[in-house]
Amino acid sequence: MPLNLKPGVELRDLLAAERTFLAWIRTGLALMGFGFVVARFGLFLEQIQSLQRTHLVSSFGFSLWLGTALIALGVAVNVLSAWHHVRLVERLSRGESLAIRPAAQAVVSALILASIGLAMAAYLLSVQGSVNSSLDDPRGTAVEQSPLQN
Repeated sequence: MPLNLKPGVELRDLLAAERTFLAWIRTGLALMGFGFVVARFGLFLEQIQSLQRTHLVSSFGFSLWLGTALIALGVAVNVLSAWHHVRLVERLSRGESLAIRPAAQAVVSALILASIGLAMAAYLLSVQGSVNSSLDDPRGTAVEQSPLQN
């Protein structure tokens, strides 16, 4: 898209906006990749359980929901960054002055990631608690613990 720069607009401003946009795209892609890993983590744990022939935790569905939330957040970050970049370049092209303010997208993303991180930590602590409580057989005999459960 060719740009007709107004007299007050500098090329470095447009290039800085482009670098910021590309950084947001990398962030969105990283979130989607991490979300996929988290979603598949439950499947990995189920496979480990089946190999050990034990049944420690009944469901790993929570990791699927957290992973899906991270993927959705990555998609939202990419869509919002594209929308914001187009608006910013249009404003710069018209020669409008820009107000300096905190990036709402960055703040919202950080808060969502913090809450997902807290949910993941709580989930891992609850899974660890159920693993520890099920290591002892109800008859009082200890079930053999594998090195992966430490």
